[in-house]
Amino acid sequence: MKENPQLDALEARVLGVLIEKELTTPEQYPLSLNALVVGCSQKSNRHPVMEVGESDALSACERLRLMQLAGLVKEAGARVERWRHNARETLDLLTPELAVLAELLMRGAQQPGELRTRASRMAPIESLEKLEEILAALEKRGYARRLPPPPGSRAVLIAPALTEGPPQIAAAAAAGAAPHAAAGANAGASPRPGLDARVAALEAEVAALRAELAQLRESLGS
Repeated sequence: MKENPQLDALEARVLGVLIEKELTTPEQYPLSLNALVVGCSQKSNRHPVMEVGESDALSACERLRLMQLAGLVKEAGARVERWRHNARETLDLLTPELAVLAELLMRGAQQPGELRTRASRMAPIESLEKLEEILAALEKRGYARRLPPPPGSRAVLIAPALTEGPPQIAAAAAAGAAPHAAAGANAGASPRPGLDARVAALEAEVAALRAELAQLRESLGS
């Protein structure tokens, strides 16, 4: 059985943006490197916010190409090379599944209601029941996974399963415990684009482990 690719934080952001732009602005897709950098660095619909440079984005694209998740488009007479994703074919996904995966890659772990609302801007997801069908398909193929509810909440979190390290890469945001990564990035505090994401992942893991511990204590009656 072929193993699923494992993406670092920047690769996940690049792939998510390529999918998003195909579904929301098809007239501008495939993306030039500059457009991809802008999409990766935008402050809306992203967590954590990153400051991505062209060389970093290009390196991530090349790595995704080796995984058969992205490809370079060379149009006759065009001066600018453009990038497209191959997730639909390589991962065998339908459009609603692509939309949900893109949101998970760009924002990390989310509650089902949030995820449905955000993914619906890319593809119609009529109800939570329909989202559950999509999630079941993604979980079966190892593209998404469920995390226990954060402290103070009853709703589970849906996390991407294609990212390296802890799957809780943005669970802290849903739990209200994530740091404001944008401030550090904009101030130049982060020397690498993926550093804030990895910090968020570690803090999110702690939050998820605390939730699991609380559930275990409750089940033991302590």
